[in-house]
Amino acid sequence: MVPLRRAYEAPRYLRAKVAVRIIREFTTRHMKANEVKIDKEVNLLLWTRGIKRPPRRIKLEMERDEDGVVTVRLPPTEESS
Repeated sequence: MVPLRRAYEAPRYLRAKVAVRIIREFTTRHMKANEVKIDKEVNLLLWTRGIKRPPRRIKLEMERDEDGVVTVRLPPTEESS
């Protein structure tokens, strides 16, 4: 879980942009990444409610390749039958 509550300290018209920056910083700190790539679905989830109201926290899956590039994506959803 990546806490995004710091994004709500930013001005209302910058919150989703700050949330993206927080995800990049979190990934760099925890995965010791040289470069961070955020998946399209993560970006869409951050921007679904607009720039003013991003989610308060988000569950992510991070994967590093051999070049040190970390890809951030949503975890697979478990379908209940």
